[in-house]
Amino acid sequence: MIEKQSQLDQFDYKILDTLRADGRISVTALADQVGLTKTPCQIRLKRLQESGYITGFRAIIDPARLGRNNVAFVEVKLNDTRESALKAFDEAVRSTPEIEMCHMIAGAFDYLLKVRTRDITEYRRVLGEKISSLPYVANTSTHVSMQSVKDEAY
Repeated sequence: MIEKQSQLDQFDYKILDTLRADGRISVTALADQVGLTKTPCQIRLKRLQESGYITGFRAIIDPARLGRNNVAFVEVKLNDTRESALKAFDEAVRSTPEIEMCHMIAGAFDYLLKVRTRDITEYRRVLGEKISSLPYVANTSTHVSMQSVKDEAY
């Protein structure tokens, strides 16, 4: 369930939860599901988009069907954590398609990457040629996923 913010009411939360489960639902079906008529539902939907609660709609692709079954989580330690180094690293990560997610971490390392590839051989190539070559990377540590138990797009 969506965490509550003071500016939203129960209908807004129902709209967000419903869209999270089915982003292609029609406005009429959405209105029925949340207990509103179509026009007020459309108004709320537009307000949620304009205020930034809804940032877009997209298809969720099955990576296994595309042959991208291998998932590795990579701990990255940088040799420089000044703002300019962080920005350079962030920018380079955004242009590396195999990196599916990147989070700055407060802890023993600086970043945690989720990397998706075809297989371990391709991952090894991506690690050696791309990840290790990102700006300011001092060292990496890889954890290969054996099975996804829960992997939801928010």
